[in-house]
Amino acid sequence: MAEVGQPKVKELPLEELYTSEKHGCDQTGDGTASKPFKTVMTAMLAYEKEPFPQIYVDGKTDEKKFKLIPHAQFINQVKLHREEQQKSQASKVKEQEDAERKEKDLEEAKQVTIIEDKSLPKALKIKVLEGEKHRDERVKVSGWVHRLHRQENTLLRVVLRDGTGYLQAILSDKLCQTYNALMLSPESTVTLYGTISKVSKGKTAPGGHELVCDYWELVGLAPPGGIENVLNQNTDVETKLDNRHLVIRGEKTSKILRIRSYLMQAFRDHFFERGYYEITPPCLVHTQCECECCSALFKVDFFGEQAYLTQSSQLYLETCLPSLGDVFCIAESYRAEQHQTRRHLAEYTHVEAECPFISFDDLLDRLEDLITDVVDKVLKSPAGQLVKDLNPNLVPPKRPFKRMDYSEAIKYLRENEIKKEDDTYYEFGEDIPEMAERRMADKINEPILLCRFPAEMKTFYMQKCRKDKRLTESVDVLMPNVGEIVGGSMRMTDSAELMEAYEVEGVDPSKYYWYTDQRKFGTCPHGGYGLGLERLLMWLCDQHHIRDVCLYPRFLERCSP
Repeated sequence: MAEVGQPKVKELPLEELYTSEKHGCDQTGDGTASKPFKTVMTAMLAYEKEPFPQIYVDGKTDEKKFKLIPHAQFINQVKLHREEQQKSQASKVKEQEDAERKEKDLEEAKQVTIIEDKSLPKALKIKVLEGEKHRDERVKVSGWVHRLHRQENTLLRVVLRDGTGYLQAILSDKLCQTYNALMLSPESTVTLYGTISKVSKGKTAPGGHELVCDYWELVGLAPPGGIENVLNQNTDVETKLDNRHLVIRGEKTSKILRIRSYLMQAFRDHFFERGYYEITPPCLVHTQCECECCSALFKVDFFGEQAYLTQSSQLYLETCLPSLGDVFCIAESYRAEQHQTRRHLAEYTHVEAECPFISFDDLLDRLEDLITDVVDKVLKSPAGQLVKDLNPNLVPPKRPFKRMDYSEAIKYLRENEIKKEDDTYYEFGEDIPEMAERRMADKINEPILLCRFPAEMKTFYMQKCRKDKRLTESVDVLMPNVGEIVGGSMRMTDSAELMEAYEVEGVDPSKYYWYTDQRKFGTCPHGGYGLGLERLLMWLCDQHHIRDVCLYPRFLERCSP
């Protein structure tokens, strides 16, 4: 019989077999003139046995599409076919022998039992991270089989993963001869008992030590092959996204998630050290933070009323200034924009802060302090080595950052021949899009505080510059290879000016009464910013796509798993 997946000719024997190197296909052909095979060997294998019918190959002219295979070529192909059949038969015999041997081994393994030696010291339950301080002690460690390697039935080498790190473990003799040991596969969960010993000179292992096991227990068995049957180096992007819950078990992604945890802690430590209070603002709102069309908002039915998922917590943070002073939040924000770029998400983690009684220069200084201090904290934490693993060429940002006005950026784009898609130059008053902005940031190759954007480009609450009312006291922070990671500004302080801004933007001020009251009941100069945590993480970990630095990315047409 033909092997699984092997093309097969029609049920009734054909009197002729057609092949064509020009027009045939070994996958879809059936040996007829209308659907020829590509190669003679495939045609012979599909026919299965000798004697073969007449075989035709490509003719020399379009008029004579096929010709009878030359005798010498036919004899040669028959010889190759016989050799292939012999190989196939030998392979089938070996497969059968291997299957029988495996079945026998499994049956014998069912008779092998292991029992914990109660005369040994009681095993101390530890995490992998604690291994070094418990060397030469008997311990037990639970986790997932990250990798395993068998040396026949004499040794089983396992790399265990528990979220805190990786531990190499050795199972020998009966421990690797049980039924569970023979069936063990990557991603199975186990509890290992034994003594942690420093590896001998010249050998390597995670942490510089390994667990020599004296007993082990199977907690949960994974399918044969583990994740490799679902995900491998050839897996397409959509399949990876569908199986994100398995992708995050990988070494690279788990490193990013650990760095992300330390990064969030670094932000909190930075703010608390400088006297900020953390706020937990609502994510269900009746108003939009920025004057964009409603298509950029996710609509929610809130008990029969129209509500939205917040784009930013800024307005709510501002209401806390009179009672708490400097405030911050780390919360999710939502944008329903139809973007599918490498740095856009529909849901992202927003690090926002608002500060009273500061100037625009103070705001810029605080942004420099925030970014340099947070990066420094991460690099000095246990995540520092993980960052170096992913981004060995990272150069931590240093103060002062390059400060550039929007008008200077327009001039820079012209001088450096960075143009629009229609090959024209950017003019004052035009938005600098992502690609041009990133090309400029990459060329300058250092953090940039891009300041004082035209008022018509920015949202209604931004304070206008005293010297030039066309401009706002606004700032974007640009990082090489990523582009914008922060947007911030000073906020309007005058109630009348804010009411005028509402009117210009066509915003109903009655919905913002609570925000306007901040200017009535004791206004003050104040400013703030919002930082996209994923974008900073992209830069820190040197990742090209923002989807790779969050747990379960949400973007256009993707809201699962």
